Amino acid sequence: MIYDPQVHSLKCPKCHHGMDELAVGDILIDRCSHCHGLWFDADEAHQLKSMPQSAQLDTGDAEVGVGWDSHAEVDCPRCGKAMEPASDAKQKHIWYERCPDHGMFMDAGEFRDFREETLLDWFKGVIKGDRATVCP
Repeated sequence: MIYDPQVHSLKCPKCHHGMDELAVGDILIDRCSHCHGLWFDADEAHQLKSMPQSAQLDTGDAEVGVGWDSHAEVDCPRCGKAMEPASDAKQKHIWYERCPDHGMFMDAGEFRDFREETLLDWFKGVIKGDRATVCP
């Protein structure tokens, strides 16, 4: 569904553009119409991880997504509270923001990487570094 400000009120927590709603099965997620970051309510990212049809969600450029990692102060698009910087426990190079009450936001390319766990992820984590150390 294409973003319509009359219908969709959710704004991207990073670039503040409108977000399009996308459905995969019964799960509805939001993708930014500008930076292509993805908002996942509750545990949707983990639910979608193993669903083959979820590959179509993350269409953004991963290189552009990495550029948004430096935006440290990000507010939850649901409640407006400051989101916590986080990284995936198994894939430490995937840095995202989370609201403990509402969900998580992944920059373009991060969900695509999150879906695929390989030995290369360990090397990527070493190269990128720990989020708490690199961007405290």
